[in-house]
Amino acid sequence: MSPNMKMTNNARPRIGKKQIALLAELCNALAVSGDEQEVREIVLREVKPLCQQVEVDAMGNVLATRIGSGQNKARVMIAAHMDEVGFMLTQNDGDGLYGFSIVGGIDERQLVGKAVIVGREHIPGVIGAKAIHLTTPEERKTALKLEQLRIDLGPDGSGKVRVGDRAGFATQLTEIGPSIRAKALDNRLGVANLIELLRGAPENIDLLAAFTVQEEVGLRGARVAAYHLAPQIGIAVDSTPANDLPAYDDDDGENTRYNTRLDCGPAIYLMDGATIADRRLAEWLMKTAEEEGIPYQIRQPNPGGTDAGAIHKTRSGVPSISVSVPQRYCHTAAGLIRKADWENTLRLLSAALWRLDSKILTPSEA
Repeated sequence: MSPNMKMTNNARPRIGKKQIALLAELCNALAVSGDEQEVREIVLREVKPLCQQVEVDAMGNVLATRIGSGQNKARVMIAAHMDEVGFMLTQNDGDGLYGFSIVGGIDERQLVGKAVIVGREHIPGVIGAKAIHLTTPEERKTALKLEQLRIDLGPDGSGKVRVGDRAGFATQLTEIGPSIRAKALDNRLGVANLIELLRGAPENIDLLAAFTVQEEVGLRGARVAAYHLAPQIGIAVDSTPANDLPAYDDDDGENTRYNTRLDCGPAIYLMDGATIADRRLAEWLMKTAEEEGIPYQIRQPNPGGTDAGAIHKTRSGVPSISVSVPQRYCHTAAGLIRKADWENTLRLLSAALWRLDSKILTPSEA
């Protein structure tokens, strides 16, 4: 298929049992920022048969290149971060009790009672605090602070972990009708999508796939990866918070301050806290969606950012944009997505790459 042609039904990617099984393996793995090894091993297994070049850089990013064969190919970097938010053990209090720090953005108010896994062996534990029966009325008026919480592994667990080990939520991926519930959908969805894009990469581009590290603590891996790959176009594939619940403090319950919504397709970014998207790329994605009949939504500008925030500032600058799957309850023990939004995000990215022409890089007058 040549650029600017509409995809056939046979070329359109689908989300089926195979893709859901891979997402489950990715989500159920533990890969808190700075220790992405479990996910990295899965990624390497999947991409080595698909790419001419695969390497792991000094930061731990997996850089996989699928080289096209067309003329005037664009070098397109697509980044999906492998890390998840979680915890690091910082203090051994004995008897299987550990003090810990938060890695990435987690609301400590909702941690008590959450099941966790610790270390490469996935030692089971729970985040504990004083039971409500033992608290005073005054204590119940204030949220617990992090220093009041402990990860409890029980006496048998204390010899199986050590200070510095990472911990994460123990939630296992579950299908719930049209939805999927799991931990770490941010951003194992992006990882799964990027693997699928490599499977069906068009010949009109060189696809530079960067499975990055330490996004949740400052977009660190993407900066290194983009400098090494030197792309002409950068795309971050991620998952973004859906703020689509009713406004319970409003008389009619109408939510007028949504960010993205479930069931409305992939979220195309125009601006966030780290990037103003390249207008040419935004128009390319929106036109593709409209001509392919793929639902999409514009992510409302607000704080936060993706790997695009690091990519676009690399070397002499890289035109960049982000595309995300909307997700409820991001950075908690269990996020929720719609399978249709996931599939439509993959369809949009795939169709857009097939249509990509290097002329898109012509300087914009606007």
